[in-house]
Amino acid sequence: MGGGFPIELILFAMIAAFLVLRLRSVLGRRTGFERPPAPEARNGNYDPRGGRVLEGEAQEVRPAAPQGEAAKRVVPDPRTPPGQALARIAAADRNFQPERFLDGAESAFRMVIQAFATGDRQTLRALLSDETYGGFEQAITTREQAGEQQRTELRAVHELAIEEADLRGSVADVTVRFVTDQINMTVGRGGEVVAGSDAITELTDLWTFQRDLTSADPTWKLVATRSL
Repeated sequence: MGGGFPIELILFAMIAAFLVLRLRSVLGRRTGFERPPAPEARNGNYDPRGGRVLEGEAQEVRPAAPQGEAAKRVVPDPRTPPGQALARIAAADRNFQPERFLDGAESAFRMVIQAFATGDRQTLRALLSDETYGGFEQAITTREQAGEQQRTELRAVHELAIEEADLRGSVADVTVRFVTDQINMTVGRGGEVVAGSDAITELTDLWTFQRDLTSADPTWKLVATRSL
């Protein structure tokens, strides 16, 4: 056997160093939507404040996109009113980038629907405005008092698009359209289906996020939800 340092160990060390640098480059970015990691929710759904309501028949849609497939991102043309508003927001906050904002918005979307499904009020409080949180909290309390459980499965996120944007003084609003495939079902005390079904349904939601650009808090709070 030779006395040289094994080439395999050198290669493994190089790969490990590369992975560490990649993780730091991704995890080190702040979009204003971050929160501490939480267990993935497997049951639940959401509908407060005039958002999506589960009553009614679900319709079958195309098969869910392959796991890991990136959702389509749509940013308005800079010449349009929303595009011009985004430019003003970027001028007021140099850290704002529409593409990165959409990345954070997708993360927030996933966290909010999971938190509502599991009754995670702490997470909702961190991501919602006071008024919006009140609607979500009331819906959770009503569900708990009725002894109901909910199931939400986000099967695919097909598209995220910035539909509207506005800057009033230092307060910025950005409305995002989410096109997703989901399963939503509410189950009663005896296991009966109260609302929804186990069919995969394509849903389109409009969520408006708001932030005071002069605030030290980078979080964009959810201030309104509605469905199309």
